Amino acid sequence: MARSLNKVQLIGNLTRDPELRYTPSGAAVCTFGLATGRSWTTESGEKKEDTEFHRIVAWNKLAELCSQYLTKGRKAYVEGRLSTRNWTGQDGNQRTTTEVVIDNMIILDPKRQGEEVKTETKGTEETDETKNIKETKKPSSAKASEGKGKKEEEKKEELPEEEVAPEDIPF
Repeated sequence: MARSLNKVQLIGNLTRDPELRYTPSGAAVCTFGLATGRSWTTESGEKKEDTEFHRIVAWNKLAELCSQYLTKGRKAYVEGRLSTRNWTGQDGNQRTTTEVVIDNMIILDPKRQGEEVKTETKGTEETDETKNIKETKKPSSAKASEGKGKKEEEKKEELPEEEVAPEDIPF
């Protein structure tokens, strides 16, 4: 078989807030829209602009992170693969969609003024600022052992996600 590559890298702004759902088997699925733009000048000197809209899908832990940290308007880098699905709609018509199934996401814009990203810890909410204060108060031995745990956890997350049939996705 010949070598092939299916890789997508996009930088754009979210067109809507992420939507987090769970499959019947318990896997997290997050979908959101991403807009990318380009501009060019025609031979006559006229400036033109074009915007593309992309459907982005994240699975498992990345899905939960996208849902927690991304909001409409934020700039993000996503990386993944193209995936095309076919299904029959409620009206009986065949439908097709092409999505970018991501395995990496980086938030590119800073936290907006007045915006606090909240994370849950043992039933209580804490902001990034309070989390950073707690991090600086940890003894250096605790930070070292925590770093080892994070590396092992990252290795686990790099495993390929399980394939789910389109009818299993609750969209």
